[in-house]
Amino acid sequence: MEAIRATETWSRAGVYFVRTDAMVNGFNIPLQGEFDADTPESQYILVLDGVHPVGTCRLHFLPEEQIAKIERVAVIESYRGKGVGRLAITAAEEWIREEGYKKIVITSRDEAVGFYQALGYTADFSRTEDGGVFTIVYTEKVLE
Repeated sequence: MEAIRATETWSRAGVYFVRTDAMVNGFNIPLQGEFDADTPESQYILVLDGVHPVGTCRLHFLPEEQIAKIERVAVIESYRGKGVGRLAITAAEEWIREEGYKKIVITSRDEAVGFYQALGYTADFSRTEDGGVFTIVYTEKVLE
């Protein structure tokens, strides 16, 4: 498997496929709600297994706050637990380092917090919100 920066139409199509399958079909998120914050300037990581798109995440750089956010992490159900999410996050962190950011924020589904903690993120359970379908927990990591 490999993680790439999804900068071309074909790779963005892979991103949208993964998010539609994992989140819209898998968790019954409304299609409009899943893509409401995407813009032409959005940055993505796409994980491929050969020619098959299997995982993704979106990067959001906030220069005014000096933080980067990793958002919309999604993995096709049959690939969960196989290192796809870790590969996507690692590739996103590399990109974030290249851009000069030192702090990363991920707002995690409550049941996925342990995954992010295993990757070095600290969860702040005092900062939660009702995301509609999920309870969201704020996590952060400072890069060295």
